[in-house]
Amino acid sequence: MDLGLRGKVAVITGGTVGIGLAVAEGLAAEGVDLVLVGRDGGRAEREAVRVAEAHGVTAIGVAADVATAAGCEAVVDATKRKFGGADILINNAGTGSNETIQDADDAKWQYYWDLHVMAAVRLGRDLVPTMRERGGGVVLHNASICAVQPLWYEPIYNTTKAALMMFSKTLANEVVKDNIRVNTINPGLVLTPDWVKTAKQIAGEDGYQAHLQGVADEAGGMQRFATPEELAHFFVFLCSNKASYSTGSTYFVDGGWLRTV
Repeated sequence: MDLGLRGKVAVITGGTVGIGLAVAEGLAAEGVDLVLVGRDGGRAEREAVRVAEAHGVTAIGVAADVATAAGCEAVVDATKRKFGGADILINNAGTGSNETIQDADDAKWQYYWDLHVMAAVRLGRDLVPTMRERGGGVVLHNASICAVQPLWYEPIYNTTKAALMMFSKTLANEVVKDNIRVNTINPGLVLTPDWVKTAKQIAGEDGYQAHLQGVADEAGGMQRFATPEELAHFFVFLCSNKASYSTGSTYFVDGGWLRTV
């Protein structure tokens, strides 16, 4: 199936590992040129070269901390310098928090606000105009099931992801007349390197798989983790012209973990 994406340019934050890298691979397979953003510049460059060679596209790696205004500016500058702008923006950078409200200080709240919300605000503010100039575009926000079904041990993550979901809806309303579609994806359990690392810390090399299965069993639904590639398929679809009537929505890709309708 031709998804109509060949020759488009996509900026992916957190694009060098896990979900972001899987999305990059999926888009590259459809002929999309890439800007892969990560804090580790060496890894960003290596993955950009590898993905470009594997799929015959153009890709660049950008070293940037999008939790800062300077990092976002570096992403925008590199994108404009190489490609003149973007057709697709995927705000994927993020991580869990792990605290209680009583013990988390202002600095921790501010960091996650900058990472999960302000990065999307800043990049949208600077890259959406380039989409308008190119005739339209797509913005996708990777939030979380925790935006509506919070986990007790990460209140900051829950709160900032909920704010990202609202920002996404508001941006969608603002740019719908410009042929720019904006949507949110709320994943459930996805087997990223972070999950594996944490499980090994908790249960050791021999017990981490059983620990992860216990997490999946407790979540219910399909009682398993998704692969990053499974989630990436949904991202690629929403980027494509096959999803042309979809904007301002939030989609749960959670294996049935969500406990409400």
